[in-house]
Amino acid sequence: MKKPEKPKKKPVTKFEKAISDDIPELTKVMTRAFDDDSRRFRGKPEGGGPPGYNTGEFLRKWMKEGICHKITIRGTAIGAFIVFIGEDGNNVLGTIFIDPEHQNLGIGTQTIRFIEETYPKARRWKLGTPEWATRNHHFYEKCGYKKIGEERNVEEGFIGFLYEKVMK
Repeated sequence: MKKPEKPKKKPVTKFEKAISDDIPELTKVMTRAFDDDSRRFRGKPEGGGPPGYNTGEFLRKWMKEGICHKITIRGTAIGAFIVFIGEDGNNVLGTIFIDPEHQNLGIGTQTIRFIEETYPKARRWKLGTPEWATRNHHFYEKCGYKKIGEERNVEEGFIGFLYEKVMK
């Protein structure tokens, strides 16, 4: 009689500070992630990200202004996030993206947990996400964020939903 197979272990997700040399690889991942959202939720093959998301310009700019961590599995980048830490404890999650092949595996939740544990002095976290990105809305709400408003993003041509999480 054949022994049942052991369930495969989930690969270990690691977080490490990103550097400018990571931009080409992270741009490819970011492009896949945002274009996948655009196909799923807007019916457009591409263009679901902020300006420069698919050229590296977005990451180049925001990595200078914020703190960027890449998310890796077995040494391969599968996503990243950028945070902006306020002296008053009011922080902003500028972006988070995960390659579509690695979504719905709990990595986003692990990432939010890592962020909150890494910056324990945070009083609150704020973020924005497009109105059409309904999967993001569900994810952020599951992680304890509350929708606090909306704003028209003229540059990108959509309404952004604003979320906030007050830390205990």
